[in-house]
Amino acid sequence: MKIGLYFGTFNPIHVGHLTIANHLAEHSDLDQVWFVVTPLSPFKKKSSLLDNYHRLEMVHLATKDYDNLRPCDIEFGLKQPNYTIDTLTYLFEKYPKYEFALIMGEDNLKSFHKWKNYELILENHNIYVYPRLSKGKIDTQFNDHPKIIKVDAPIMELSSTFIRKEIKDRRNVRPMLPEHVWQFVDEMNFYR
Repeated sequence: MKIGLYFGTFNPIHVGHLTIANHLAEHSDLDQVWFVVTPLSPFKKKSSLLDNYHRLEMVHLATKDYDNLRPCDIEFGLKQPNYTIDTLTYLFEKYPKYEFALIMGEDNLKSFHKWKNYELILENHNIYVYPRLSKGKIDTQFNDHPKIIKVDAPIMELSSTFIRKEIKDRRNVRPMLPEHVWQFVDEMNFYR
């Protein structure tokens, strides 16, 4: 089975995340897309994140009606801060018969050369890159790389940061969140 790993804090998961993941599940050779909920990104401050299990619950709620999309809490038990290479190594040991690929936005590919052991990731895993509007250039070593697959997916310029700010400012973000996620965020009074 070929699994696409979509890493993120998903604080909160929104319709942009679902659109990209579903597009890859439907229009690529990936059998499933796993939303890997990251407890602490090396690039984000822990204080801005909701509790790990609240974010995982939102991913459960968002994906429950999709056969090929799954929540994944594999990083919750790994040493923090965690790096993608460590998660990939652990997943390979736990699921040796699965083939894992990364899913990332074009904006992340522009800084991929700064990731821990990025060469090893590229050596052993395909990377599916979806388009994003962003500044900067992609490192030339990634142009036409056989392991980097550029996906003609919809451009989704929606961010969790924007959604959190809108909620704090008491604006209606309901169309930006899956219905069950919106209900959970509203009931729990998150981000206010």
